[in-house]
Amino acid sequence: MASRSKILEELGGRPGYLDEAWHSPKGKLIREVIYGATDGLVTSLGFVIGVFGALHDSRIILITGIAGASAGALSMGFSAYISSKSQMEFFLAEIERERREMKEMPDKEREEIRKIYRAKGFHGQELEMVVNRITSNPSVWLRVMMEEELGLLVESFDTPWVVGSVTAAAYAASAFLPILPYAQVSPQNAFPWSVGISIAALFILGAGKTYWTRLSLWRSGLEIVGIGMISALVGYGIGKLAGGL
Repeated sequence: MASRSKILEELGGRPGYLDEAWHSPKGKLIREVIYGATDGLVTSLGFVIGVFGALHDSRIILITGIAGASAGALSMGFSAYISSKSQMEFFLAEIERERREMKEMPDKEREEIRKIYRAKGFHGQELEMVVNRITSNPSVWLRVMMEEELGLLVESFDTPWVVGSVTAAAYAASAFLPILPYAQVSPQNAFPWSVGISIAALFILGAGKTYWTRLSLWRSGLEIVGIGMISALVGYGIGKLAGGL
């Protein structure tokens, strides 16, 4: 099966109209950063607070917290990699099928182009000129069929190892934040620091993404903080219950 770079080469390279980074599909990497970092913070905070609720021992909290953060980062990274790779394989299979149909049933595929552009308002000689222009170039023809019939953009394909690496790195960087205070001070003193640092980091994550989403800074920040605190309270409750048992 062809690779992403091979397909892109066959389609004539990256279109010139995608000239603004955050208006192009490449801007989607922010999704992986927010997803990994938020999940890392929420999971780690809930886990650490749960352990604190059961056992007021810094050494145990550090050991279990570091182990959990490391395992979580690897799990998130591999999951993101496999998910992205599976999606790309599906897309590439669809592209290969479309290419075969263009070779084996060119008249049917030309008629599909004709239907697509007739629906866009082209008629008569103007429509035939567009169809002939598109189908005269196999690369352009395939790209149009991908975008118009399948709704696929090669430029939007995520590179699996990049997605996995970014997600894992974002998870790890945030997951260790709630753990750090327990390496410096007693559990009782570390607890408020851990929660405070996590709340601040969650708010910064939520507020920071508004640079691209253009949504309300306070609303976005407080939304993520609220989700994190619910998870932390659940973790603490479970920890207290387990400690009592």
